[in-house]
Amino acid sequence: MKKMALILLVMSVLALLAIAPVAAQEGGPLVIESWRNDDLAIWQDIIIPAFNAQYPDIEVVFAPSPPADYNGILNSRLEAGTAGDLITCRPFDASLALFQAGYLASLNDLSGMENFSDVAKSAWITDDGSDVFCVPMASVIHGFFYNADIFAELGLEEPTTEAEFYAVLDAIAADGNYAPLVMGTADQWESATMGYQNIGPNYWGGEAGRLGLLDGSQKFNEGGHLAAFEALAGWQPYLIDGYQALSYPDAQSAFTLGLGAIYPTGSWEISGFEANSDFELGIFPPPTPEGADTCYISDHTDIALGMNAALEGERREAAETFLSWMTTAEFAELYANALPGFFPLSDAEITLEDPLAQEFLSWRGQCESTIRSSYQILSRGTPNLENELWRVNAQMLNGEITAQEAADQIQAGMDSWYTPAGM
Repeated sequence: MKKMALILLVMSVLALLAIAPVAAQEGGPLVIESWRNDDLAIWQDIIIPAFNAQYPDIEVVFAPSPPADYNGILNSRLEAGTAGDLITCRPFDASLALFQAGYLASLNDLSGMENFSDVAKSAWITDDGSDVFCVPMASVIHGFFYNADIFAELGLEEPTTEAEFYAVLDAIAADGNYAPLVMGTADQWESATMGYQNIGPNYWGGEAGRLGLLDGSQKFNEGGHLAAFEALAGWQPYLIDGYQALSYPDAQSAFTLGLGAIYPTGSWEISGFEANSDFELGIFPPPTPEGADTCYISDHTDIALGMNAALEGERREAAETFLSWMTTAEFAELYANALPGFFPLSDAEITLEDPLAQEFLSWRGQCESTIRSSYQILSRGTPNLENELWRVNAQMLNGEITAQEAADQIQAGMDSWYTPAGM
């Protein structure tokens, strides 16, 4: 019995050693912690070999964890001193907390960080802007997919203004064979992320409007922020039948099956839609309000890579070498082509092989970029702004509250806990 217990103990220890990051071994390869386990082949077959072509003496291993478990596993390893050398960073508060706890190193002096704009670095920088702690890797861009076969059948063109957008929706509705807009409200988040945050920047003026919420000069229930709620409320008559019970996967399927003409979403859908649609896909950016002389896109920061603050000596130098290489145009082009729809955040000029991805990326040259208004600082309190935006936008589209009521509820929630920086 004791022998069997000993065998089981040894087996348990060996199993733990097998999953422990090899960075814990002195002199071993650099280990990248990540939640993107679906990216394993991309890192092993494309990114790391490209790095080693220039730096053959620096061995790198990509060691992801299951996405749902990543935060807990990473925090445990950091606390135990067994975490990897390079840490994949989620945007905003989760990574900021790691930096404030001393687990991520400041990268202010890292060569190549000058290649990123303030917007690109906004998800991985301290509130006062004094320290940036992750190298921005990629963003996703919001916009609209459409069924080009349906557009051709009905003689429709891509809309550029709000008036043209509604003219297209009216034409599709009048035909009666297809839903004008495919989106559900059952999961709530789509209403805010794919609706409000998609079209909103054109109404509140991009970064100026977002920063206005932070400093208190603007409110959710006034001006452009209220106008965004009102614009989204106008979608209700055009949504696919039964949208109130439609989940996100159901809406994706309805669009790829050809049941609807337009799908509000973002670039992250490219690979899935290209694989599952048997019709020609088209995209267009969020339509602009009448009289607008500037367009804005939600070019939302999604993923970055930081450095374990515990690294020292040659190991730290090797990690910095890898991070500096990630600021180059070579990495930007490799990553963006390996993952169509996830776009580099550096100022490098690159060419993408996927036509839809290249078209999404071209919008950066036509419009000003901003990020989702709820992500920086404003979702730290209770009620949580991000979750509240999900709720009120879904209720608004379901006809349960008006646009003004949705905006008033959001502002009241903010007023209950947030003191603007300018106050």
